[in-house]
Amino acid sequence: MTTESLTVGVLALQGAFIEHIHMLKRIPEVKEVIPVRTEEQLNSVDCLIIPGGESTAMALIAERCNMLEPLRKFVQKKPTWGTCAGMIMLAKEATGAKKGGQQLFNALDVVVNRNQFGSQKESFQTMLHLPELVGEEPFAAVFIRAPVIKEIKSPKVKIVGRLEQKHGQTEAETAIAVLEDHLFATAFHPELTSDDRLHRFFVNMSLKYKQQN
Repeated sequence: MTTESLTVGVLALQGAFIEHIHMLKRIPEVKEVIPVRTEEQLNSVDCLIIPGGESTAMALIAERCNMLEPLRKFVQKKPTWGTCAGMIMLAKEATGAKKGGQQLFNALDVVVNRNQFGSQKESFQTMLHLPELVGEEPFAAVFIRAPVIKEIKSPKVKIVGRLEQKHGQTEAETAIAVLEDHLFATAFHPELTSDDRLHRFFVNMSLKYKQQN
């Protein structure tokens, strides 16, 4: 494999993984997309997307499939993008979890608040300006039972996206997209749009990481 192409994994234990796979197949630099369900598949990819879905169910399935520790090791060292529930899974800490809490992949140095905006009926779409990620053209972001970044725990975490207007009890300027070294997290579902700019950003970020390591 050349350094100009990538094998991208999409965690396929639960959630909206098919939509990510379809989006990635449009990007020329992506040599292969692998739905990841086993440790062997995980070890064959250059980078990983953790999709939206139900974070509690995702954690339970990962534990049952003996994937929790392999995933924790992977996200410490290789480019990983968590979207919505995936952002929760990447975090070191989450609030709003069910009694007893839930397992997390323990990588992104933030506190995430689950279901920040309420139930499915509080879902919404809003335009975001994400110039560092996709250029000047606004991005139509879909929020479905979405989390937010409640607290940044390390100076290495960079906020690259914020809400631009108040939604319910959630104030404008609340952080909804962050970068930390090889980790990327968004509170919304870019795979549910026809806009592949964030997927291209992650692919380019992962290519740079591969070339440097």
